[in-house]
Amino acid sequence: MASKAQLETLMDLARRETDDAAKRLGVALKAVDEARQKHQMLLGFREEYEKKFVAAQAAGITPMAYRNFQAFIEKLETAVRGQQDMIKHAEYRSEQEKTAWQASERKRMSYSTLNDRADADALKLENKRDQKQMDEHAARQAYYKR
Repeated sequence: MASKAQLETLMDLARRETDDAAKRLGVALKAVDEARQKHQMLLGFREEYEKKFVAAQAAGITPMAYRNFQAFIEKLETAVRGQQDMIKHAEYRSEQEKTAWQASERKRMSYSTLNDRADADALKLENKRDQKQMDEHAARQAYYKR
């Protein structure tokens, strides 16, 4: 079994690794949230622009203006689809970071469990030594009292 100092070093390294993984997970989750917000913004902008287009058509619109509206709406559609891809990528990345964090947390907990077991074994050993010393002391006391 590893010595106490080795276990402490491993636990410290695992703790740092877990902290780093948690930070990366936080960044990835923030990226997902930001991508979703941007997607909602694009959807809102597209909806607003489509309303303007419908209003312009009702009021009468030139063929050139009609083509410009259509072209811009197509560009907005492309941006919306691109943002959906960004969301998927950010979600995939956050899942990877979550898995990495879980793995590092399991490792940290393993070292912690090993450390707890080592502490318990050391305490048992110390208690055995104390009991042996007490028994020897009692035996000597009894021998000298005769």
